[in-house]
Formats: sequence, structure tokens, C-alpha cells
Amino acid sequence: MEPLTGMVLSTVGTVASGALSGAGGEMGRRTSERLYGLLRRARAEDARPAAGPDGGDRQHLTLPMSESEQTAAAHRLLDVARRSPEFAREVMEWVREASWLAPRAVPAVADDASRPQMLPPATAAFTDREDVIAEITALLDDAGRSPGAPTVVALTGPGGMGKTAAAVRCAYELRDRFPDGVLFVDLAGASAGTALSPSDVLARFLERLGVPPAMVPGDEARQRDLYRDCTADRRLLIVLDNVHDDAQAIALLPASPECLVIVTSRHRPGRLVADHGAHPLTLRPLSTADSVRLLRRLAGRSAAAEVVVQTVAEATGGVPLALCTTGASLAVREHLTWERAARQLSDRIHGPGQGYDAMHDAEHHASGGPVDPVRMVQEVTYGELTPECAAFYRAIAVWAWPTVTVLCAAHCAEVSEDRAREMLEELARIHLLEEVGEERYRFHDLTRAHARERAIEEDGHGRMAAAVRRTTVAHLRFAAAADFRVMPLRWRLGPAYQGFSLPEGRDPADGKHALASLRRERENLAAVIQAAAHHGFDDLVWQLCEAMWGLHLFLGFHAQWIDTHLLGVDAARRSAADFGDRRAPGRMLTQLAFGYLGLGRGDDAATALAEAAAADRDCGHHRGQATAVEALGLLHRKQWEYAEAQERFEEAQRILGRIPEGGDGRQDVPRATAILEHHIGRTQALQRDFAPAFARLNDALALFRRLPGGDPYNEGRVYMSLGEAHMDAGDTDRALVCLDQAVKAMETAGAGLQLADATELRARCHRLAGRPGQEAEELRTAAAYYEDNGDRAGQDRVRARLGELEA
Repeated sequence: MEPLTGMVLSTVGTVASGALSGAGGEMGRRTSERLYGLLRRARAEDARPAAGPDGGDRQHLTLPMSESEQTAAAHRLLDVARRSPEFAREVMEWVREASWLAPRAVPAVADDASRPQMLPPATAAFTDREDVIAEITALLDDAGRSPGAPTVVALTGPGGMGKTAAAVRCAYELRDRFPDGVLFVDLAGASAGTALSPSDVLARFLERLGVPPAMVPGDEARQRDLYRDCTADRRLLIVLDNVHDDAQAIALLPASPECLVIVTSRHRPGRLVADHGAHPLTLRPLSTADSVRLLRRLAGRSAAAEVVVQTVAEATGGVPLALCTTGASLAVREHLTWERAARQLSDRIHGPGQGYDAMHDAEHHASGGPVDPVRMVQEVTYGELTPECAAFYRAIAVWAWPTVTVLCAAHCAEVSEDRAREMLEELARIHLLEEVGEERYRFHDLTRAHARERAIEEDGHGRMAAAVRRTTVAHLRFAAAADFRVMPLRWRLGPAYQGFSLPEGRDPADGKHALASLRRERENLAAVIQAAAHHGFDDLVWQLCEAMWGLHLFLGFHAQWIDTHLLGVDAARRSAADFGDRRAPGRMLTQLAFGYLGLGRGDDAATALAEAAAADRDCGHHRGQATAVEALGLLHRKQWEYAEAQERFEEAQRILGRIPEGGDGRQDVPRATAILEHHIGRTQALQRDFAPAFARLNDALALFRRLPGGDPYNEGRVYMSLGEAHMDAGDTDRALVCLDQAVKAMETAGAGLQLADATELRARCHRLAGRPGQEAEELRTAAAYYEDNGDRAGQDRVRARLGELEA
């Protein structure tokens, strides 16, 4: 019985941990509710009820969250299963279904395995560093290397030393040895404030390794476990660029000894070496000969005297960033001769008029300070810019944007988007920017620091703040428009949404396209929120959080969600105190609560929702208060506290009833009331109060049908709830009738995944009725729907069941 005990205990833990976060979607919700039903029956059938997660009566049968509660729940199921073969079959069926909720790695040998190729383009101007490639190759070929652990190499050196270029070049040279793909991430570790969280990176890597987005866990610990599962049998090359500290890199180390990890950082590795056997390699400046070769290659001019080219090379100190910037300027600016470049560099070192011949003997400024070759070259290159381009360069550096897009640049610099494109390309040609994607650029952080210092000196903080505000407004317009397309029927706050409407004949995939556009700008939107909060633009901060609601609700990224919404809560409170929108704090707190739920932090979510309800009550915002109370009801229902959940839903209905004709949110009352009626009916069904449940659910149907234009999606959801309730009540014929209507409604709504779900429910209904042939037919249809909508987990699940039937 030991293997079975472990299996049931593991399944209880999986289901309970995913219940609060919503992991597994509708399938996860049903599996949690079935566990409740099994435990309820187990207690009723057990003549000697043991102390466990239920506390002895139905009202106290709550979701088992602690390890001891989960162990008690598993033993209760097993105790009854030993005495009842029928109950044992139901428990094993539940275990089998719930096993699909556990995030699963896609094996490297699977037909649909992803073999990511995430490397950025290698620079054509790469020079030297052959010793680095040779040393890494030797490490890989060393028969005596530590077994069971990946090979980890840490490339360190000062900023501008070419660590990223060396790592990318090495990766291109070695990638044929790693057939399962290459992962790359810039961890933005120039400072703690810009560094990416491991959770965000793990989510990105997991998706590229083939894990469906819906199956990526919300919390970092479970992401890390799944990442290790995904990498355990793969031969991957992983580049962790621009690491801030060892902890950031350690969280991203793979499990396979067949992997190579290249870490770049300005900081000497400590724990990476001591605990993970990393091999430190320090990059030094290029030799004069290599510097000359690189300069000539970049500049494309061979006529200059060797002594002049050597003088320029020596002035850059052999630092690749300084060499590339100088060489690019010589290539682009025809009037800039080698002699003029040498003279300008000499003037920067010794002061004007000293002559560049003295540079051979110079190691310090005339002032006595050490020469900074990168800063010196940046100053020379900056001096060659036109006034317009110099102002543009300063403007786009007012904040550490993850990437500089055309939208960002145009509004930072207050120029047209066409002009922004031209100047972004110009700065990239002279190596002051790097193009990292289509119309997407990035500063080297040393270059951005120079541009920002110039902005402070020449423009002042007032103009810099104005640039941040313009950029924030532009991103708010973009995000609000996209969010409206993602969830057009939800209620929202803020003037940014005024005037939006959906076009006639809208593409059914428009919402998905809008969500994808929000996803592409996710990191920049978070940075814009941070920048606006730093500058005190509170009205824009909370509105941007509001505009990211659809993004986070559908895609997660919970660490960022919580970080930005904490800023949103603070901003909304300050704004409300300064005659801003008093409804905003409650809205931000409600949305923050859902972020907490994504990480399974139920207590934090409950606290935030209680604060939200109080804030909305105090300002008389009944619509917001009703939403917060409804969310509290949903939280209670996730925790199996069904009586409390029903009370909250009914309370929310009473709050909605206080909104007068013409009052704030009145237009949303009919739809909100219908949704709450649906919640109440489902909750009653879960308590097996079927007669009132069916009445409430049918009332919800009538309310949705009376809405202007109808709401086929929510009608379909109610029909699915009716189907489930009839199945639980033992009436499969009525259940099928309701599920037929659910399928029609979801087809009308164009809701592909819900259509697949409704079809899978029909298959379950046939299974309960003992009709295996019809069950198989429904499963084949559901599998096709899941495939059409890119849900591989759903597709695999129903095909596995189909395989059992056809065996």
C-alpha cells in the first residue's frame, strides 16, 4: 500500500497547492471540488472519523494546505478505499485525472520537444578571445570533470570588456555540441533595481522548453523544480548574461551534467565557484595589435598610417566597447579622419592643444585621475553628434528602459515616430545603441550612464521628468487600448479608457493579438510604472496597473504583477489624498489580491480584499466594493468554505442594489448581478443543495439573455455549470441536454478552449452513463478542439483517456 499512499498524498498536495492559484484552469477547479466531494463522502462513510482537515463537520471541511492536513486527507481517502472497492475506483480515477495538473516536462526526445535557439546575433567585429573558446572547449572535453553537474563558466571583467560578445561568440562556436537548444537571457544586472527576477526568467525559459503557458507555475520554487525536470535529460547551452549576483544565476542552473552554462558578470563569482564548481575566466583588455586589427575592420579604412591607428588604439585602452564605438564613428562619419580622432582623444586626455604624440606616455588625465577609455570615447563620439541627435541620445536615456522602442523614443524625445526610427538607426550605426530586435534597441549600461549624465547636465531634472511623463502617457494609451480589446466587457477605472469601442465585424482573434502585443511590451510597461512612480506621476501609475489587468489575469507573471501593483496601491492612495480618484485604491487592492492568489498567498489576498472592500465602502463606490466582496467569495469557494462564499456573493448583490439610477457603475449592474447569480447557483450545487442551485442557475441564464446584445459566453458557462450539477445529482440525461447548449453557446462566442472543455465534459457524462463508444467520439472531438487552440496539455489528457478506452 506504500506506493499508493505516496501517490494519493502527492496528488492531494498538487491539487491543494493549485487550487488557490487557479493552476490547471477549469480542470484544476473541478479536480479540487472532486477532492472535496471524496473527503465529504469519506467522512460520512467512516464510522470512526479521525481529526483531519475537515474538523468533523461539513462546515469545517476546508482545503488542506499544510503538510499535516494533506497527509490526514490522504489517509482518510485510503482508509475508506481499503473498505470500499467502489470508492477505491473513484479515488484512483481522481488520481489519474489530477495527475495531468502537475506541470510536466517535455522530454528532449519527444516529437514536440522544443529546441530553443535564443542567441542574439553575433557581432561581425569580434576579435581575439580565442583563448576563451579554447579554455571552455577543454573544460567540456575534460574526462575528469565533476559528474552529475553542468559545466559552469563565469566570464568576469569590467563594464565594456566585451563579456557579452565573447559569451555569444563562444555559444555560436559550441552550439553544435548541444543539440537540445540554446537559452539566452540578459539579466540586466547593472544594478539591483534593474535586475530581472529569476521567476520571470524561469517562466520565459519554461515556455521555450515546451511547457504550455497555462501550465507554468506561479511561484518561483515550483518553477525551479519544473525547470530542473525540463533540463534533466537535455544537452543545452545556457547563457546568463549580465548577472547582478550569484543568487540570480544559481536559480537558473539546469539539472543536466550535459549542459554548459556561461555566466557573464562584472562581479567575481563566490558561491558559483564554491558551491557549483564554476570556472572563473577574467577578460582582459585587447592587445594593441588586436585593437588595431579591430579598429581597421570596423572603420574599413586602410590608408591611415600605422602609427596614427596605433595611437587611437592605445587611447581606447584595449577596451572593446571603446574600440567599437570609435571604429563605428570612423566608418560612418566621412569627415572624421584617423588624425582628427587621435587629436580629439588626446585633447580629452591632456587638454586641448597638447598634441596626440603625447598620448603614448599618458596613463592619467592632466588632473591626475585615471583615464576611463570608455567615457573618453563616449565624449568624443557625443561631440560628433548633431545637436538634434545629441538631444535625442540624452532623452532616451532618462530611465533604464529594458529596450528602447520607437514608441518610447519618439515620446521621450518629442519627435515623430519616423524621425525616431532614423535617429535610433543612426545611434546604432555608431555603436551608441545596439539593435536587439525589429525596431527594438538597447543601451550598454555604461553608454546609458553617460547619456543620462549628459541629460542631467544639459537638460536638467525638469525636462527629464517631462520626458518620462510623455513616455508614460504614450504607454498608457497603448496598454489601455490593447487591454480594452482583450476584455471589452469588464468594468474599469481611469480616463485612459474613454472613447473606446469595438469595430463592427471585429476579427475573432483580435483579443489574442492584443494580448500578444501587451506581452511583447510587458517588461517595458513595468519599467514605465517604476519610472512614473519615481517621478511621482501617481495618476498614471495606477492607471497603467489597471491597463495591465488583462495581461496579468491571462498570462500571470505574478512577481511582476505584485511589484507593480504594490506601486499602484501606494500611488492610488496618494492620488486620492490629493483630490484624485478615491475609487482607485480599492481597485488596485482588489487586483493585487489576485496577484497574491497566483502565488497561493491566500492570507495576503484576503487582507488585500478586506482593505479594498473597506476603501470602496468609505468612498461610496458600491461597484468596487461589490467586486472586492465577490472576490472574497471566490477565495472562500477555492478554500471549500462554501457557506461563507455564498454569503459574500449575496452580500455583493445587495451592494450592487444600492447603486442608484444614473449612479457610478449602474450600467454594469445587470451583468454583474447575473454573474453573481451564477456564482451562488454553483456554490449551492457544491453543497448539494440542488433544487435551489438549479433555480439560481436558470435565473442566471435568464438574466444573461436579457442583456442588450446577449452574452453567449456567460450563457455557455452557466449551461456548463448546470451540466456539472446534473451530473453530480446523478441525472446524466439532463446534463447532456445542458452541455449541448453549452457547446452551441461557446461556438457562437468563438471561445475555442471553453468549447473543448464543454466537449470533454460531455465525454465524462457518457462515461458516467456507461457509453464508452460515445465517450470516445466526444474525446476525439475535444482533442481536435484543444489542438486547434494550442492547448497541448488538454490534448494530451483527452488522448490519454482515449487510449485507455481503445486499449
